[in-house]
Amino acid sequence: MSPILLFLLLLAVTFAVILWKLAPSKREADIQRHLKEIGNLYGVDAAGANILKQESLSAVPWINGVLLRIPGTRNLQLFTTQADSTWSVGTLLLSSIVLVFFGTWFATFVVPGISVGLIIGLAVGSLPYTYLYLKRQARFRRLDVQLPEAIDLISRALRAGHAVISAIEIVSQETSEPLASEFRAVFDEQNLGLPIREALVNLVNRVPTDDVRFLATAILVQKETGGNLAEILDKAASVMRERLRLKGQLRVYTAQGRLTGWFLSFLPFFVFAVISFVNHDYERQLWTSPIGVRLIYGALILMALGVYTIRKIINIKV
Repeated sequence: MSPILLFLLLLAVTFAVILWKLAPSKREADIQRHLKEIGNLYGVDAAGANILKQESLSAVPWINGVLLRIPGTRNLQLFTTQADSTWSVGTLLLSSIVLVFFGTWFATFVVPGISVGLIIGLAVGSLPYTYLYLKRQARFRRLDVQLPEAIDLISRALRAGHAVISAIEIVSQETSEPLASEFRAVFDEQNLGLPIREALVNLVNRVPTDDVRFLATAILVQKETGGNLAEILDKAASVMRERLRLKGQLRVYTAQGRLTGWFLSFLPFFVFAVISFVNHDYERQLWTSPIGVRLIYGALILMALGVYTIRKIINIKV
């Protein structure tokens, strides 16, 4: 073997050994992942020197400064957090503004009148919020399904002699997402010095469902007044399972009403699109006549009232 090949071989082996030695172990990788999750939760850069909680509403510093001064932006940040979305508030607002602009601009070529085009543009601009809302509701439903099993796990851990916060840590390790990340956040907040009351209040703010409120109330009341928390949690888990069963039955019973609401909401727009495609001049009188424009506004208002009424009828509280 030539000296050059031998040198290259030894060099490659040396670099391989160095990389293998410098590679993080499984424990170090878990620690880095944990620090990254804490950083995402509190807005902290784990590699930076600043360990204070930062409120970042946008990746652009000057936009973040402007958004922090606008009322309601923190509620939008909580909304995106509840939907488990990686979107920032700046991204959400920018995407909505762009959709409103292009939706209005495109609508002016289809329908006459800037007012109707603006209404269509606003409807298009609300699509990001609608997407996050549906994602948020689906996440809450998954949390409600997982919560009884998590409460049973907490109850068993308490009977085995663990403290409440240790039981919460066990739940964060043994359950699946999205419940695991929420309980991990509670454990991290309490472990970093936040009182358990405030940690549970933050949990309720992130997951404002009745079951989570009941769990937080049971733990806090037991800490102040005493009592058998394991027995209370067993009864709570039983009640939650019964509520889930009733909710499932109600979704089956109200399926026809929900389907009717969706059908009646989209049918006029579908028919209008088909007629416009077949004969664009057929519905022109509806847009050019003052009476036709008033009828369109009245129809939209009545449709909104109808959707609201149907939702109120099928939204049965359990």
